[in-house]
Amino acid sequence: MTTYDVVGADVLIIAIIVWFLGEFVTKKFFFLSNYNIPSAVTGGLICSLIITFIYSVFDIQINFDMRIRDLMLLIFFTTIGLSAKFALLKAGGKALAILLGVATVFLILQDITGVLLVTLLGENPAYGLFGGSISFAGGYGTAIAWGDVVEQGGLVKAKEIGIAFATFGLIAGGVIGGPIAQYLIRKHKIQANTSEITSIEDKQNLLTKPVHISGVLGSLLVLAICMEIGDLVNRMLFSNGVTLPGFLTAMMIGIVITNSADLFKFQLNEKVIDRAAEISLQIFLSMSLMSMQLWVLSQAVGPILLVLIAQVLVMTMFAVHVIFRVMGKDYDASVIASGFAGLGLGATPVGIANMNAITTKYGPSPKAFLVIPLVGAFFIDIVNALVIKFFANLPIISQTGISF
Repeated sequence: MTTYDVVGADVLIIAIIVWFLGEFVTKKFFFLSNYNIPSAVTGGLICSLIITFIYSVFDIQINFDMRIRDLMLLIFFTTIGLSAKFALLKAGGKALAILLGVATVFLILQDITGVLLVTLLGENPAYGLFGGSISFAGGYGTAIAWGDVVEQGGLVKAKEIGIAFATFGLIAGGVIGGPIAQYLIRKHKIQANTSEITSIEDKQNLLTKPVHISGVLGSLLVLAICMEIGDLVNRMLFSNGVTLPGFLTAMMIGIVITNSADLFKFQLNEKVIDRAAEISLQIFLSMSLMSMQLWVLSQAVGPILLVLIAQVLVMTMFAVHVIFRVMGKDYDASVIASGFAGLGLGATPVGIANMNAITTKYGPSPKAFLVIPLVGAFFIDIVNALVIKFFANLPIISQTGISF
């Protein structure tokens, strides 16, 4: 076998080309554009299929260096922090609490589905947690972390299986979010709040003024400072036995800086920050999907797809009949439902991409862009850890002798 490693700027070039490919294909196919499938998802899937074809036919394996992708994730969540004003956080407090409550219920439902299906397939019920909230709501990071733990406890190839579920979940989350919102918007004949549209238009008119180079460099400096301070905080916490993801601390530093700037009447350039968020998100998704090695997943594709289909159905029903209703049965609720689908099956950036696609077509939803990143970036990981430990201690799993 011949192996090629793509590194540095080459990875970035390919990711941007992949995004343009996805944009082109999405516009050409009515289904993709009508159901608001993100361009990065379309292009990334096409690229991963091409790479799989090259591997299968020519015995050539292409690997991508993902350091730029990790940087893009860090930048994206930093921009989320810089956009989070305390006034908005206070306004979204009730909605945030409600969404976190129903998200907890969903995590339990997701694990019940995974454990039951895996048990019916005659496998160790502990694998069911990897076909549940560990890999889907938790994503790659949680799947890898728990996989390392339980493999030492005797669960063979738990990490690889978790990564497989997380990969398919990432795809599914980006595919079903748009159709869910589209269905809700059309069925209930709802539209964006006109006052919010007006305020956004006013903001956009303000932002169309030419940006001086000082504004761009100043915003880049603030982003870099947030990431650097976040890294220093992470090191300090790690030395004291506390481990947090880097993007979380960077986001929290961003929240502190943006609200401190408001306090001292210092204005950050929102236009540059918004563009940085959009660019980093699209590049992150393109890189994540284009780098998938689908052949690695082929050996267990049957059971994985069965569990995936069940989890997609659970997510769809939950988003339509629970999330939409408890969040107010309005336009914001439909956008939140699409974001929650991406968050619950894949990752927070997938949920944001789903909401971007919807709001670009139908109008803004500040409420959705407030609560989904906060729930996805921080709260749901804490709750998920508690839910996983709860299920691990149930007799059906604890009696298998696997240590979580």
